[in-house]
Amino acid sequence: MTTSPTTPSNASNPASIGEARMKDDGTLELMLRAEGPGGMVGDALLVYPPTHPEYAEVKRHLEAAHGPLSPGAAVSVPPWPD
Repeated sequence: MTTSPTTPSNASNPASIGEARMKDDGTLELMLRAEGPGGMVGDALLVYPPTHPEYAEVKRHLEAAHGPLSPGAAVSVPPWPD
């Protein structure tokens, strides 16, 4: 099971699926939302400390959309590709 945030393949592809913040120690906190048919809504808080195996991938994804992140930064989270 992967902890990378994704959107369901049948969902429309929104410009943002949530917000990410970088804490002072470099930890990334992602507050994500998914919406589905019939009004289904799901929220998730994902936390990636710098030691997490997927940290570099998540940081790279965010920086591809927003440029370098620094502690205190808050940015939107673009969807991951299918």
